[in-house]
Amino acid sequence: MKFIIIATVLVATATAFVPLQQQHNNYNFALSMSDASSEFDFDVAIIGCGVGGHGAALHARAQNLNTAVFAGGDVGGTCVNRGCVPSKALLAASGRVREMKDEAHLSSLGIQVDADAIQYDREGIANHADSLASRVRGNLEGSLTALGCHVLEGRGSLTSNPHEIVDSATGKVYTAKDIILAPGSIPFVPPGINVDEKTVFTSDGALKLPYVPEWVAIVGSGYIGLEFSDVYTALGSEVTFIEALPMIMPTFDREIAKLAERLLIRDRPIDYRTSVFASEVTPGIPGEKPVTIKMIDADTKEHVETLEVDACMVATGRVPNTKDMGLEERGIETNRGFVAVTEKMEVLTSSGEDGQIIPNVYCIGDANGKMMLAHAASAQGISAVENIVGREHVVNHDAVPAACFTHPEIAMVGPTEEHAIERAEKEGWELGKSQGNFRANSKALAEGEGNGIAKVLYNKGTGKVVAVHIIGLHAADLIQECANAVAAGTTVQELSMMVHTHPTLSEVMDEAFKGAVGMSSH
Repeated sequence: MKFIIIATVLVATATAFVPLQQQHNNYNFALSMSDASSEFDFDVAIIGCGVGGHGAALHARAQNLNTAVFAGGDVGGTCVNRGCVPSKALLAASGRVREMKDEAHLSSLGIQVDADAIQYDREGIANHADSLASRVRGNLEGSLTALGCHVLEGRGSLTSNPHEIVDSATGKVYTAKDIILAPGSIPFVPPGINVDEKTVFTSDGALKLPYVPEWVAIVGSGYIGLEFSDVYTALGSEVTFIEALPMIMPTFDREIAKLAERLLIRDRPIDYRTSVFASEVTPGIPGEKPVTIKMIDADTKEHVETLEVDACMVATGRVPNTKDMGLEERGIETNRGFVAVTEKMEVLTSSGEDGQIIPNVYCIGDANGKMMLAHAASAQGISAVENIVGREHVVNHDAVPAACFTHPEIAMVGPTEEHAIERAEKEGWELGKSQGNFRANSKALAEGEGNGIAKVLYNKGTGKVVAVHIIGLHAADLIQECANAVAAGTTVQELSMMVHTHPTLSEVMDEAFKGAVGMSSH
């Protein structure tokens, strides 16, 4: 539902930017065709139709640009089909199972249940995820056609000639004044791991939930691995994390990670190995033969342990989906598949100092590596279109929030405290820190969900919010106020005087903002 609403809002927003007369014409196909210069087939061609490409297309139409999207048979991209959307469906369903089986929690609310009597239908949960993805995908495609975008089924690729795109489905060559690359990314599988998407799988295979393994090893403990550990343990699995770095959840703020370890790992059937590589993973046969995982020390590369588990999920990050796009033909040199861009999303010939801007070619989303999040890709797409029409724009990536949809959720905007300290020392300002607590919040206590904190980091000299990190009930919703504050340059002094609804979880943030200026929150 969240993504259906987002698609609807994006369409409405795009409409708001369009001249009134064109709104009355309902973006009909004939009108969109008349927009393009006779020199080109399209004003803008977008290669890729994930959230980034979709956002760019909507904004391009809002600017009255004749727009084509080369969908490659994948409208919605990773987020809608193999990522954000279906994973949230699995988390929602498995989260309900966890809640209904938590006898102690429900008893504290005066509710008596028999945890052993709570049953779930694995196939039904999998179908929920699949049907949600289909629905959102249909909405996205419908929004494009409603606005007069040309949706081409083939995957687009560049040629050696400027402004040209080849449709992989038909072989036809189209021309566009400006081209936006939005190919997204695919799961990264380290050497030595053999994926069969049955017993050894990436997030692509895990989202299908073909079975619930008794014991599953998850290679990597980032966002994806954490979310799936939440799903699997709720449905009855035991989980072992295999992490190459010395600490679990290495990309998270350390204080938040320590609390997350207590709330999301220690109290659940989860253990972990750190400072080890899964050097060799051999698939098994469900119910017959285990998956074999050989681990080596990350430093010495010596064998340290072999695990035999029912399944292994590979959650070691993602790599750009930039192969076979004709980048070499256009003189674009990638770095591990990533396309170098300027702050305005203009494509560079290389990532080095000698990289030159390639006129009229932009790259957004996971493929440029600036911030591998769906909503960041959409923001970059809108920014690219702004620059195409001559309104200079740069995305402030420090103001782009992120969230991990575990139970409880984790959310953040801006650098970790460790990185903020380094930045403050380098730039010569003093870092301030203030904290709000869920255990002091009436709404959280009413829900029996008092675990969690919200940490606000700010510049003591200017009062501006630098970063916020939250773990707790609905953290993913609470972070938006904070992201807006970072984007707008709002100070803690200003935030401390803003009124928050009582009793709501937003008062956790109110406590942190007030604490930053020496005030108390009731």
